[in-house]
Amino acid sequence: MLFRRKKKDVAATSEAPKLEPVTGADIELARERCREMVRKRALVSAGVAAVPLPGVDVLSDLTTFTVLVEEVNKEFGLSQQQIERLHPRMRVLAYQAAASVGGMLVGKLVTKTLVLQLFKRAGIKIAAKTVTKVVPIAGQVASAAIGFALFRKMGYEHVEACAKVARELQKARVIDMGTAQVPV
Repeated sequence: MLFRRKKKDVAATSEAPKLEPVTGADIELARERCREMVRKRALVSAGVAAVPLPGVDVLSDLTTFTVLVEEVNKEFGLSQQQIERLHPRMRVLAYQAAASVGGMLVGKLVTKTLVLQLFKRAGIKIAAKTVTKVVPIAGQVASAAIGFALFRKMGYEHVEACAKVARELQKARVIDMGTAQVPV
């Protein structure tokens, strides 16, 4: 697929995949790493949007954003597989927190169809980006700028939703630990 990140050997990296959602200061670290990922992918999106072929940028954005969402979810420990490994009570809390913050893509199996629904919400901007391509040079620059801004905005929204869900789960975990330690 376009722009799919090469799979790294887990043994070669110093960090094993997270089994639980991140907590404490790790939430802010994960948030900053993910925002950096979003900025890099938004630049790629802008570069592809500058190509004067209609439709190529939308296909590229769809693929790139799908991969980005999966990586952000994993970074926060909120991918579907990671949430399914949680205690049933924490799993329910994770899905409730995702629904309450509007995290449409948090903890779900991310498909191109699901991302396409998200892109349809931003349809006017995508249409403007496509239409501007017919104007030579200035239109391509405008298309790239719109593509960058739209991709970054959608990516940042997803990162913030994941951070909120992780904070909610951390609060629930603290409450659980506090009630478990009360002597009877």
